[in-house]
Amino acid sequence: MATFLYRLGRTAFRRRWYVALIWVAVLGAVGFGAAKAPAAPDASNSMPGIESQKAFDLMEQRFPGAKADGANARIVFVAPDGQKITAAENKKTIDKLVDDAADGSQVAGAVSPFQANAISKDATTAYATVTYKVKADDLTDASKNHLKDAIAQAKHAGLTVEVGGDALATQPAAGGAAEGIGIAIAALVLLITFGSMTAAGLPLLTALLGVGVSMAAIMALSSAFGLSSTTGTLATMLGLACGIDYAVFIVSRYREERAKGHTPQEAAGLATGTAGSAVVFAGLTVVIALAGLSVIGIPMLTKMGLAAAGAVMVGVFIALTLVPALLGFWPNAVLSRKARKRGRIKEGGANNGGSRWARFVLRRPLPVLLLSVVGLGALAIPVTDLQLGMPGDEAKPTSTTERRAYDDLAKGFGPGFNGPLSIVIDARGAANPKAAVTTIEKNIKTTDGVVSVSPARFNPAGDTAVFSAVPSTAPTDKKTQDLVKTIRNERPATEASTHAEFEVTGTTALNIDMAQKTQNALIPYLIVVVGLAIVLLMVVFRSILVPVKAAVGFLLSVLAALGSVVAVFQWGWLASLLGVETTGPIMSLMPIFLVGIVFGLAMDYEVFLVARMREAYVHGDSPRQAVESGFRHSARVVVAAALIMMAVFSGFIGASESMIKMIGFGLAIAVLFDAFVVRMAFVPAVLALLGKAAWWMPRPLDRILPKVDVEGEALTQQSTIAPAPPAHDDPATREPART
Repeated sequence: MATFLYRLGRTAFRRRWYVALIWVAVLGAVGFGAAKAPAAPDASNSMPGIESQKAFDLMEQRFPGAKADGANARIVFVAPDGQKITAAENKKTIDKLVDDAADGSQVAGAVSPFQANAISKDATTAYATVTYKVKADDLTDASKNHLKDAIAQAKHAGLTVEVGGDALATQPAAGGAAEGIGIAIAALVLLITFGSMTAAGLPLLTALLGVGVSMAAIMALSSAFGLSSTTGTLATMLGLACGIDYAVFIVSRYREERAKGHTPQEAAGLATGTAGSAVVFAGLTVVIALAGLSVIGIPMLTKMGLAAAGAVMVGVFIALTLVPALLGFWPNAVLSRKARKRGRIKEGGANNGGSRWARFVLRRPLPVLLLSVVGLGALAIPVTDLQLGMPGDEAKPTSTTERRAYDDLAKGFGPGFNGPLSIVIDARGAANPKAAVTTIEKNIKTTDGVVSVSPARFNPAGDTAVFSAVPSTAPTDKKTQDLVKTIRNERPATEASTHAEFEVTGTTALNIDMAQKTQNALIPYLIVVVGLAIVLLMVVFRSILVPVKAAVGFLLSVLAALGSVVAVFQWGWLASLLGVETTGPIMSLMPIFLVGIVFGLAMDYEVFLVARMREAYVHGDSPRQAVESGFRHSARVVVAAALIMMAVFSGFIGASESMIKMIGFGLAIAVLFDAFVVRMAFVPAVLALLGKAAWWMPRPLDRILPKVDVEGEALTQQSTIAPAPPAHDDPATREPART
């Protein structure tokens, strides 16, 4: 592999104009396809295999035309202190608002609280419901402004008016200014690391090109493969992060080879053959982690994972071809200013910060190992109290009207009002469907934890009914989860006596089922992803213990990160510093996202760092010397790559949405633990204690596994490599000392 990539790098350097034009053509082609492609479909929230989804499907079958996918607005009214919402003036104001809201071309209907008896017991709170014929994304500005104007008039009359639902929902921002600051910090880290504007800008340029190609391809294929606009979110984030990392490692190795006296073209070939091999296998580990999301069985996750995997592969191809081509355009500009001023390039000394840190760990490996394991283990303890859920409006900041509407409804009607359970009854097998439904209704109404039930609504055929049950606790409360389990556990006896089947659904039940589904899938996902990655790393490092050590280190970092997320967002530790206003359950998909994304990034650092150690060991260094050599050449770049990742992910912490904050914090803290604790302390300590045993591989297994030259051993035997013919009178192939 190293030989093939070496020749690829030399060819890309020499034929740089062709390579650059090919990538521009690719971008243009997928961009044209994206522009001509039909509009992306709406995101599918289907969750196959869970009870609440089956109940939704049954409702769609038995209640023709009742699929409620139009936008809605729940307008909550609170009377001034000392007044009732039923007072004549207040009633007049509310009726006028409902009449005005109903007068719109996109409005399907508006129901007054006085018609629906939607008034709290103390008559201080009420709500009206406005439904629309179109989805929230299709609402025109005129329709939204019409509703806002009606609400403003009611507020002017003295009522407190807040709006829930999705019609006027606040759109979450990824991070705003904080995200921009994160990217600026990433650029600054690159500039400090390389000491050259060109070297700092080249990884950013190639990564942005890769993201552009990937996103255009996703848009072009959206209608054919059912990819929604949200599918590209993960692809953008990982495509940018991995694209920068891969380019950084190629450019860093190019500068290193130039320092050894190689010509620019030869240095580009060697950089692609050595660091490029690590890029290929690092990219494959990320792809494995992302493609493994299909194990979860959630279509949305599968599409997001495959799209992101495609974006990472585009980043790999760009790093192997476009990066050496751009180095051909600016062979000396990527060098530091000192190197360009001196007219010669001086190879870095053997006593840099990375080698000094490696020697520190090698002198005391056991204390370093114990400290890192105990520290990460302590941070992982909160995971034992992990509660999964899907935060709703209660997790939004109080500055949003949705959050205030949620609080007003909870205060006026009880905490469970915001998350009613829907009971769907299939009474086809019952001799008397209405009697069966009545019996089920009474049984659920008398269940501890149920405040009230609504009258059952039958379908036209009279064989299916739906009614709501309001819990006494909030949607994300553990007691609500226990209530759903209780209703389902007591179901067999009720079904046996009535000969009617029923299922529990609704948003609250759907979130509970989704949390359980992802929790059940986490262990199989870990086994598949970690197992495949261990096999891949065995091929790369020709060792059994090194891949196992990598997997153990990853588990330590991801558990510590998940524990930190629980401590902040569920327990509330240091929550005010991050602007977290409400604590609660952790987003159901958070563990899966954290495992998948962090695993891919962690294996990036593992491959780049340990590959240099393996390279030194194969070339004759002792195990301890190999560890020091790997740190001397790679530690600075790994640290820079980790800082870039942390800067980009930390930008999401500045978002107003709690879920986006959670994702940003979780990914940033996971990279911190993995790069600076696991890779910089745990890994060298373990390798120091293992010695030669770290690189042991049983001969039978060694014969079975395919052999790939990741270390570039063949490149040291120049006689085995047919040099590519130099370009005629190409100044980029000349020694920099003569420039």
